[in-house]
Amino acid sequence: MTKSNTTALIAFLCAVLVAMAGAAVLKGGLYVGKHEGDTLHLMEIVLRMAQGQTPHLDFMTPIGALAFWPIAMLVKAGLGIGMAIIWAQTITALIFLPIIVWIARNRLSPWVAALFGLCVIVLLLALVHGEAKRSVSISMHYNRLAWAAAFVAIVAAIVPPRTPTSGNVDGVIVGAMMVVMAMIKVTYFVPFALPVALALFMTGQRRTLCVAVLTGLVLMAGITLLTGVDYWTAYARDLIVVATSEGRSAPGEPLVAIMGSPAYLGGSFLAVGAVILLRQGAAHTGGLILLLLLPGFFYVTYQNFGNDPQWLMLLGVLVLALRDDVMVAANKMGWDIRAALGYVAAMALALTSPSFFNLAYSPFRHFQTDVTSYSPILPRDERHADLQGFTIRLERVDARVALGGQVAGLTPSVDRDPVVEFRGEIYPPCGIELGLARYIDTMVRDLETAGYADGTSVFVADLFSSHWMFGSFEPMDGGAPWYYGGLPGLRDADYVLVPFCPMSTLVQTKVFEIMDEAEVPLSEIRRTGLYILYSIDR
Repeated sequence: MTKSNTTALIAFLCAVLVAMAGAAVLKGGLYVGKHEGDTLHLMEIVLRMAQGQTPHLDFMTPIGALAFWPIAMLVKAGLGIGMAIIWAQTITALIFLPIIVWIARNRLSPWVAALFGLCVIVLLLALVHGEAKRSVSISMHYNRLAWAAAFVAIVAAIVPPRTPTSGNVDGVIVGAMMVVMAMIKVTYFVPFALPVALALFMTGQRRTLCVAVLTGLVLMAGITLLTGVDYWTAYARDLIVVATSEGRSAPGEPLVAIMGSPAYLGGSFLAVGAVILLRQGAAHTGGLILLLLLPGFFYVTYQNFGNDPQWLMLLGVLVLALRDDVMVAANKMGWDIRAALGYVAAMALALTSPSFFNLAYSPFRHFQTDVTSYSPILPRDERHADLQGFTIRLERVDARVALGGQVAGLTPSVDRDPVVEFRGEIYPPCGIELGLARYIDTMVRDLETAGYADGTSVFVADLFSSHWMFGSFEPMDGGAPWYYGGLPGLRDADYVLVPFCPMSTLVQTKVFEIMDEAEVPLSEIRRTGLYILYSIDR
């Protein structure tokens, strides 16, 4: 690009950044409309890290530390968690801005560069994870960050510079982006590492490849010096636990459906069509690397809740960029290959437009939120009152209960979760669907009134053990902000809390099975209409 085009690109991206980040910052808080459980998960990890704890070593999570570290550092510096989330995203976007410009200016045409930069900035600054549902949600923010890093690394690798460069800066950027993926979510790093390395090699960016590998090794060595070698074994252990978990190894549609079900088949056809057209146009390297990227695109989509194929944005950018490598004007059917690739890119962008516009518009929708309809998620923590949820969803406690087998005349379904017995108590199927935060808060207040919550820790037979954030409990050493398996933190717990109506009956049943197998010695010490509290006999 010319100097004037580069200046225009910078101005455009700055305008997008200022508009999106400004709308979020000026609201003065974060007001989420759904996914309160995921929000509690984020809050617990951030608060633990702000206290000086290290993920994997001090508590279980398959998500890398970098997903939460910027937020935790801002909380540690004194910000409320709501504004810390918003400022962390803004700072991250500011860091990415010169990286985007550097990669785009010598690789992409002005319009494609603007599209590429827009996609990355929107991913970084959105206040929803994607899809087409309008409610603001900070759930799975780490997926957006990892996609942004993947976009940068893949574009830099598959589209070589138009004029020769030393490759040093490009290598540092690619290496850093790969480490970012590894330190946010390994399921991005693993499927994209080999295609990115092959793309750099096959496009003649071999010095860039060497510098990228060296940068990655240096950064990983620095992390090891800060955290110790045990950090990596603990990280690997958490990943293995999740991969073998019955409930969370894949949080959505099966992999085959991600490739071939009605909602995804159009994107799959477009991707394969792009590969064929690139190969017919003698853009062999681009076509091959795009083909190698497809399994990663499918796998990452499969691993992410909601199964939103955000790779379609990247597909549009790559196809438009690789059109310049086409050496054959028309294929055997007489199609103009460059024009056909343009149609493929347009269709890919059209397919992803509901998700993209939802991401892009979310800060402005959030800015217009009527805050009188929201309440703090942590009602007794004034500092973090800047993170709020929709009052109806917080205060209205709804549950899903089984009527079959419980009401005369209704026989139980053979497919329904069975009635579970644990330590002589019968637990009919029941699951909280709404009001989780207030449900937890009510139990914590009752436990405090009864004298059980003064500096003690509690293991909860449920998906979350976040009760310590709502009162005077302490977090468990080795606990899990989100349950994946085993009995994480039980060794440090003073009590076991069993809700009669958990967030996840599957998790509660699994906890019961493991406790019975381990013969954990328990004594009932309190019972209310909401829970049973056991002491651990040691």
